[in-house]
This record gives sequence, C-alpha cells and structure tokens, in this order.
Amino acid sequence: MSERLKGLETFVAVADAGSFTAAAERLNLTNSAVGKAIARLEERLEKQLFDRTTRRLEMTDAGDAFHKVCVRVLEELEVAERALAAELPVPSGRLRVDLPATYGRMRALPALLAFAEQHKQVMPHISFTDRFVDLVEDGLDVVVRIGGADTWPASVDYKYLGHEELIFCASPDYLATHGRPKSLKALLKHAAILYGRADGSTSPWLIKDGHAPLARQHVEGRIVLGQAEAQVAAVEAGLGVAQLATWLVERQIREGSLIQILPGLATQGLPLHIVWQRSRQHAPKVQSLIAHFEASLRI
Repeated sequence: MSERLKGLETFVAVADAGSFTAAAERLNLTNSAVGKAIARLEERLEKQLFDRTTRRLEMTDAGDAFHKVCVRVLEELEVAERALAAELPVPSGRLRVDLPATYGRMRALPALLAFAEQHKQVMPHISFTDRFVDLVEDGLDVVVRIGGADTWPASVDYKYLGHEELIFCASPDYLATHGRPKSLKALLKHAAILYGRADGSTSPWLIKDGHAPLARQHVEGRIVLGQAEAQVAAVEAGLGVAQLATWLVERQIREGSLIQILPGLATQGLPLHIVWQRSRQHAPKVQSLIAHFEASLRI
C-alpha cells in the first residue's frame, strides 16, 4: 500500500468511534498501535488531527476536513477492489444521503427506510436540510432536491422525477365563515397564509389563470410561517387560504380537513431531482438507491 494511504483506516476508525480505545477494539489492535499510527500520520501531514486536551477526543478543523477526504478515498478503494475481484455487486457500506427537511421526512424517508430493510449490508447516514449542499465537499453520495438544477456543478449527475403540483386550499370552517371564492379576484381578498424566510421575504403565489402566462402574485399575509408543516397547521386551524404542494396536503384533502378551492388555478411548482456524485455512481449501493428513489418518488 502507498505510504500516503497508511494510517487512513485507523484515522477514520478513531474519528468515527470518538476514542483510541474504541477504535482499537474495532480494528483488533492495541491502544498503543492506534496511537502510534495517528502520531505518524500527523507527523507526515504536519497537522494536528485530534485535540487531546479536552475531556473527549475531538477532531481539529484540519482533522475534520481530512476525515471527509479519507472516507471518500476508502469507500472508492473498496468499490474498486470489489470490481477487480469480480464480486457480485451487492450494495453494502456506509451511504451518505441528504434530504429536504419536510419533503424528506414525509416522502423520501419512508422510501429510504424500505431500501435499508431490503439492503441490510448498507448503513445509511441520513441528514435533513433545505440549504444548498456541495456533495463532494460534504462527502454525500446521494441527495434529493426540490428545485436548484441550475446550481449543480459538473461533478454531479441527476435524474428528474417530475414537478410538484401546487393547489389552493382552506379548511371547511374557514370556508363556511368566509365563503368559497369563485374567481381569482375573489381569492385575492381572502386571508393568505404564506411561507416566509428568515430575511423577512415571503414566497409569492404562482398563478396560472387560463391561457395567461404564469404570474408571481405577491399578497399580504394574514400569517407568515417559515416551515411548510406549520403552514398546513395554520390552514387547518381556519386562519386562511394557502397555496401548497399536493404531496404536503394529500392526506388532509383525502380526509376532508382541508378542501381544494379553485382547482382551475392548480399549477406546476418546482422540479424534483435525485442528485449524486459522478465519481461514485458505479458503486452498487449508489446505483441501487438511485433506482429505488426513481421508482418510489417519481411524480
């Protein structure tokens, strides 16, 4: 093995286990052997990888950055070795996945848990965030994203799963009190429940009225919330009307706690994609999850 690769597995084991002792047990080595391997690695890199002054072993900033690279290198070596050995392409190993916060919990997570049940040798590490992620920098294998296709670098590839459908809805009690709007003009007079961001901005309603082009309609909000499920709760509580994705309110519409209004104003929302690192796309675990998501999440 190249000198540069010596100690990487030991370093990753210590970082993941959080202690030299736990890593030594995992690798079937002595504490002394693990400590010496880390010391040699730090000496070669001329960087301190662990902070040993705290009560708990913690990685330094340099160690954290190096850990992400090491995990990626070791996983790619494992894939290459299996391919050379002509092993059957059985999905296995750690699989880093990032999902949108609300859509991920409600829709993608059940699909991912079913995948984990089918592929017991795969160990998913799942995170939830709506922010832009750099798959290479963050060490992610596969992500699901709503929108954002124009921002992805050349190092990733993706599959389109379809577009959201956006509908207007309100609670039965709200409509009984305020009446059901029969036109766009009437709708705009109703109390609006809007999605808002931390900077104070709000998302406009997207209006596709007949043959007119899609328009962004800015409205005053009765209440503004920064979380999609909170929006749904406010609509169910009878505070007003909201434009929401069908995947978010499918159950409420089916059970009758929300009612779709002006179905002619239903419009296309943001696109949904599976995104993955090109350098890892031939790994059986990545290929299998992409195929599973494509079958499970396609709109």
